[in-house]
Amino acid sequence: MSALPAVEQGATPWVLALSGNDYDRSPWLTTSERAAMSVLSASKTRWPSDLSSAVVRLTEPMDDVLGVVAMQAAWWGRYPTRRALIAGMADGPQAFWGWDRQGWASVLRNSDPQIRQVVMAVAYLLCGQRDLHLEFRGFKARKFAGRVFGEGPVEETIASVARHLDALGAQAQLGRPTLQHALIGWMLLAASPLLEDLAQCTELLAWLRSREVNNARRYGIEQLARTLLDMGVLDTPLFASHPSREEWLARRNAGELGVAEIWLRWVTRWFQTSTLTARSRASTYFMLIKAGRWAQAQHPDQSDPHAWTRELAAAWVAAVDQMLVGEFSQAPNTDYMRRRKGGELSPRTKAAHVWALRRFFSDLQEWEWTERRFDPRRAFALPRSIRALIGPDPRVIADEVWAKLMWAGLNLTVQDLPVRRAAGPWYPLELVRAAAILWLFAGLRVDEILRLRVGAVRWQTDSVGEDGKPAVCLLDIPTNKTATAFTKPVDRTVGDAIEGWEAVRPAQPTFPDRKTGELVDLLFAYRGAQIGSKYVNRTVIPLLCRKAGVPREDVRGQITGHRARATIASQLYNAKDPMTLFELQAWLGHSSPSSTQHYARITPTKLTKAYTDAGYFARNVRTIEVLLDRDAITNGQAGQGGPFEFYDLGHGYCSYSFFEQCPHRMACARCDFYLPKPSSRAQLLEAKDGLQRMLVEISLTDEERAAVEGDDQAIDGLITRLASLATPADSPPGVDREHRAEEL
Repeated sequence: MSALPAVEQGATPWVLALSGNDYDRSPWLTTSERAAMSVLSASKTRWPSDLSSAVVRLTEPMDDVLGVVAMQAAWWGRYPTRRALIAGMADGPQAFWGWDRQGWASVLRNSDPQIRQVVMAVAYLLCGQRDLHLEFRGFKARKFAGRVFGEGPVEETIASVARHLDALGAQAQLGRPTLQHALIGWMLLAASPLLEDLAQCTELLAWLRSREVNNARRYGIEQLARTLLDMGVLDTPLFASHPSREEWLARRNAGELGVAEIWLRWVTRWFQTSTLTARSRASTYFMLIKAGRWAQAQHPDQSDPHAWTRELAAAWVAAVDQMLVGEFSQAPNTDYMRRRKGGELSPRTKAAHVWALRRFFSDLQEWEWTERRFDPRRAFALPRSIRALIGPDPRVIADEVWAKLMWAGLNLTVQDLPVRRAAGPWYPLELVRAAAILWLFAGLRVDEILRLRVGAVRWQTDSVGEDGKPAVCLLDIPTNKTATAFTKPVDRTVGDAIEGWEAVRPAQPTFPDRKTGELVDLLFAYRGAQIGSKYVNRTVIPLLCRKAGVPREDVRGQITGHRARATIASQLYNAKDPMTLFELQAWLGHSSPSSTQHYARITPTKLTKAYTDAGYFARNVRTIEVLLDRDAITNGQAGQGGPFEFYDLGHGYCSYSFFEQCPHRMACARCDFYLPKPSSRAQLLEAKDGLQRMLVEISLTDEERAAVEGDDQAIDGLITRLASLATPADSPPGVDREHRAEEL
């Protein structure tokens, strides 16, 4: 019995060879056939004619198949094929007509690899076994398809698909092996090499994808479906842009390693119900699996979420705080993880682990799957010791390094592009330059760069540069992580690079947007496929670093796609005419200013200038001119309490020696120490020859500072408040100035 899904009878008009022959298809061996089998299976010489005639009902169809699939070399394949099938029938009561899939697979495994394709052709053409080729790794399916269908129809179908793909971009020298593998496998399952017949058997392609565990071959199946949709062979897309949750879980075996079955069932159920985004849901799933391993190792009797208590929640938070990299984890065996293994988790990673359990138990209680035994928001609250280590810390690239990277992006040439074998660059220079310029100038997330649509640039004509061309263009950004679609201004360099790529970009099929699911014309598509999600980080950035002569890493870690976003935001925030925080928020596409603070960091230079311009010391301290009467000092008048210091208030003079301590400063008119400038006494003072002019710094209160700056309302308020306060001139007789100053 075949494992293939049922296909509507008569749906494929292609007629297989030998399908019209009227053979005796009885599954049971006769007595004479069984007797002949026992002798022929052990014989290694030429068969006697009487024994050959006894099994002619079985050998004649084999010879007919051999004449179809290996006509030129029938002499070398006839007897090995006969012996392989006779040996398989000698062990049982059935002829090959009655073998099921397992029986055929067993015979094929025991057959000589040199004649395995011929033996499989017997099963394919005579017994309807369409998927036996899937049992053998490295099986030459294209050669086998040419044998059973004829090389002409098979090669013409492959060429028709290749011609369409070649029109979408430069011809691929690698031959698109995964797509061809999918097409040939689909032909064999559908028993037809014609595209119009394959279009009637889409369920076979879906089945082929569901059983494929190799990511590259699964991608080839999806690429084939997209290509046939663009060719018009298929009417509707066969596959969703993202795998279903069940498919995603089926490809993961993390839950099978050290996790209690009851915990895994609850986590799986939560995963299939959660409304988090696909990426957040996946990362949370792995952290929940990690928590399950910890619970199974430390508290095996409490692996069921129903058994969790506030005490166990506190134990998990404490364990996370002390957890090391690689502990209770099945992390990928990569150089990056090997370098970090055994180190302490970062504060943000600890916060994510605590949040995962908080979200998990909150959802279970909100959905009424478990009883509310504790409050997850309090039980899984992030400790202050961890929270204090998390804050805005944009990983800005140093100015000198960033300048070199910008030069490299503006001066890319074909010689700089990576070359694969003798095929030349994989992507055109215009595509690579557009991706590099967007990363360097647009301040976009990598996902936003890859999801830009054709025609995303609109020129801003009211902003013209020195050459008479628009200096700024508008870039349409698709729906992103934190905001809906919006438009932002970018430098003209970005618009020129995008239009340069659009001018040479071949027409491409539409692709489903990874976030919205709508079919769109993606800007970065070539050869009928989207640019890979890791293309910017793994190809563009290393390419720019090589050309610029800068290391791939700096003191803040590896240079990644997201670090450009923080660098550009910080430079705009620290420019000569900087963008405000709210303007920068709109330009970055953030929904909250708090998010923007994680990208824009004020530089020490700008902070120093801002502090100097603020004039903190000058704002709180004023200099005032003091006139010293040297004659009063020399003749002893100053020693007898006479005035010798005169503070210039602008509208008059104050002769009180302790003016800086006087509460009536700036409201001196009612004080006897005050000398109005229009008075004759003040005029005589200014006419004296023995005067020395000095400057004294006086610290001012807020009210006094407002009065100095000319606030009439502040002056009136100051006078009103001091109306009942005694002036220095109101001191009782006999109280010297030093004692009066102490009272004040």
